[in-house]
Amino acid sequence: MPFRRKLLRSFVVAAMGLSMASFQGNAFAEQAAGADSSAKPADWSRNAVIYQVYPRSFADSDGDGIGDLPGVTSRLPYLGKLGVDAVWLSPFYKSPQADAGYDVTDYRVVDPMFGKLEDFDEMLKKAHAMGIKIIVDLVPNHTSDEHVWFQEALKSPPGSPERARYIFRDGKGKDGELPPNNWPSVFGKAAWDRVPGEKQWYLHLFDSKQPDLNWDNPEVRAEFEKVLRFWLDRGVDGFRVDVAHGLIKVQGLPDIDIKEGQENAGALVGPMWDQDGVHEIYRSWRKVLDSYPGKRIMVAEAWVNPKERLAHYIRPDEMNQAFNFDYLMTKWDAKAFKEVIDYSLALSASVNAPTTWVTSNHDTVRATSRYGLKELGAHALPGNGIGPKSPQPDEALGLRRARALAMLTMALPGSSYIYQGEELGLPEHTTLEAKYRQDPMFIRTKGGEIGRDGCRIPLPWKADAPSFGFGPSNKTWLPQPASYAKYAVDREESAPDSTLKLYRQILELRREYKLGDGKLSWVDSGKKDVLTFDNGDVRVVINLGEQSVPFPAGGTLVLSSEPLKDQDTLPGNTAVWLTRS
Repeated sequence: MPFRRKLLRSFVVAAMGLSMASFQGNAFAEQAAGADSSAKPADWSRNAVIYQVYPRSFADSDGDGIGDLPGVTSRLPYLGKLGVDAVWLSPFYKSPQADAGYDVTDYRVVDPMFGKLEDFDEMLKKAHAMGIKIIVDLVPNHTSDEHVWFQEALKSPPGSPERARYIFRDGKGKDGELPPNNWPSVFGKAAWDRVPGEKQWYLHLFDSKQPDLNWDNPEVRAEFEKVLRFWLDRGVDGFRVDVAHGLIKVQGLPDIDIKEGQENAGALVGPMWDQDGVHEIYRSWRKVLDSYPGKRIMVAEAWVNPKERLAHYIRPDEMNQAFNFDYLMTKWDAKAFKEVIDYSLALSASVNAPTTWVTSNHDTVRATSRYGLKELGAHALPGNGIGPKSPQPDEALGLRRARALAMLTMALPGSSYIYQGEELGLPEHTTLEAKYRQDPMFIRTKGGEIGRDGCRIPLPWKADAPSFGFGPSNKTWLPQPASYAKYAVDREESAPDSTLKLYRQILELRREYKLGDGKLSWVDSGKKDVLTFDNGDVRVVINLGEQSVPFPAGGTLVLSSEPLKDQDTLPGNTAVWLTRS
């Protein structure tokens, strides 16, 4: 059983400075050093633990094999016991589900597969009664091609107000037979589809069923402010903004320089990504959120390069948070983790924003499998995936590293995210057969990109039940591997050393010692594979190497990521928390 020998009910948070050694001469470091991070957080999100629910894979209430909102409501006590502060819900809006709900036909309607609007209201009411905030996904870069606006556009002539809501352009060539430019889709192939019988084409940076909106059109901006107000009026606590870096495109839509072998638009830079015009939109949205009582927040999904530009999204009058994808993709290496932690803290401090820490989500290979790969080790760009013919991860090694990583992550100051199943140590479904895959990335590339289905498998709740307790029937929209039985919630509830129990302890102690509000101060471990830092009264030590090292001195052991045989040595791929008083 992981050690937890002493819980101090009273403590003093020490005033410790952020180590800036790796940032000398960097403007972000200078601003960070002068920032007053000791002040009480301005809003609840600055130190929150936020749990991502992927609704179709969380809990199924009616046995159709697809998770739904009543299923989420039924599992709120589980999330309360886990100790999270908020839940972020991936899209549940009306959609033909070409991209698992990120192709929206009506932003104000719950898709029948997930329930009704009344089910959302009931879930929100019960979550709030438990002290859990609710953040909903907003998908502003594109709609579904079945959205009434796009259907009106197809029925209207070129140059009409209906088409001006989207990005239509005449094709090149004598008869418009070529796309307007050479932009590729993130999901593979060209980012343009031709309107049948016309010279005009429409832009879709993702699937052809996801046409991009024209954010230079005031009607589009006005509509989304109404959508914000619709959900704010119902009581939501914030929005996670999908593709926040993609709304504005360079005027004229110029061609890009496509390097040999580059087949998608995932390069993060170009005339379709991270244009300065997006910030005007978010400043206007922030005014809407700030006009409501309580603290309502926005979280940016923004993939940017150079990474310094992420700070633009979290300035005081824009987003409250932005996902830290650099941290998510860090390789299993002590130096690499120290560098990304230092940089992340300095970057966010430069605009007095909280840093976010995220290790998995619905678009990336689960951390337990990612860190079990001997060759790749860490990299998790969307869509790469792990399939039956890929090198297979070491499941035991990946789980051991993921548990240690959870202790590192949750001890860092700022806000942390948990992707559903991380608290179980759930691995990727790495042997999912092609016939079951539904990700448009897999389909459009004909399997060239494995896709994201493997991290979206329905959760196991009961080891001996049909669908592992996901729902009342044996149906699941994606098949669960037999190995999921040992990760089922009921098994982990009864196992003393389970990952679920470890996460509960981590979150309890994180709140006890106010680590989210704290300050990080590095301590020289004298070992290249060992990271040591203090946050308030807690000393965190993680051995990212394979070999054991002498057990750290100078504190009382509170928690360890693995059962320890003794306190003489700290095994490889293991983390501990110590109290220093």
